[in-house]
Amino acid sequence: MASSGVDQGVTAAGVSALLAWYEAMGVDEVVGEVPVDRFAARRAPPPPPPIVAEPIEAPPPPDPVPAPRVRTQSAEPVLATDETAREARAVAAACASLDELRAALERFEGCNLRLTARSLVFAGGMPGSRVMMVGEAPGREEDLQGLPFVGRSGQLLDLMLKAIGLGRSDVYIANVVPWRPPGNRTPTPQETAVCRPFIQRQIELSAPEFLICLGGAAAKELMQTNEGILRLRGQWRSFALGERNIRAMATLHPAYLLRQPLQKRFAWRDFLSLRDALAASGPAN
Repeated sequence: MASSGVDQGVTAAGVSALLAWYEAMGVDEVVGEVPVDRFAARRAPPPPPPIVAEPIEAPPPPDPVPAPRVRTQSAEPVLATDETAREARAVAAACASLDELRAALERFEGCNLRLTARSLVFAGGMPGSRVMMVGEAPGREEDLQGLPFVGRSGQLLDLMLKAIGLGRSDVYIANVVPWRPPGNRTPTPQETAVCRPFIQRQIELSAPEFLICLGGAAAKELMQTNEGILRLRGQWRSFALGERNIRAMATLHPAYLLRQPLQKRFAWRDFLSLRDALAASGPAN
């Protein structure tokens, strides 16, 4: 065969002639004795599947350790209940003087407002005066000084009293609730119910001839009515004070008058009515 002849005597001229012949025949690739699948060689093997690690379950967190409770001089908050109200009535009724009533209030733990207030605002002015004025609750300035109506509304009240010839020494002033609610918010019905026996006993022990309710909240509480202050104000009513009745009237709260100056004309009429009632009843006995 020709191939064996070429293998036995290979010369440079023969190799050149063979390559020239391959080129003429269109051979452009060397083919080995073992077949090669060139398409398979071009296909890259698929990447191995990713190895997903099994999740490791974390141990449960330890139980939280409660912070130690720090005891203060103030007691824990007390929920207002019927039992608390009964206790308040019993404590108030047992007081034979205003000093005893104040001391009882300082010890009383049935109202949670004492936990946030700075001071007990018991009363101001002159005990035993012919006129007693009652507001709803103390504000910031009252809480700081421990006296009722010493802020802006108190300054206006002083001017109103002066206009009818009265001063702080001629009146006795208190509040339905003797502790300042946080942020000057309105006392809750529960807080008011717990404090009611104390203000009622305070009125009895002070024994005024005239009771003036400053604002709708105090009027509704003491006069036991749901009428609005604008309809209720200026009307003399009877207020039971132990075995006798005294005259009571509601008027606008000085803080309300600071917000609504046009309403001062109504408060002025109420104070004139008080002046006339004092004059008509004669001097104090």
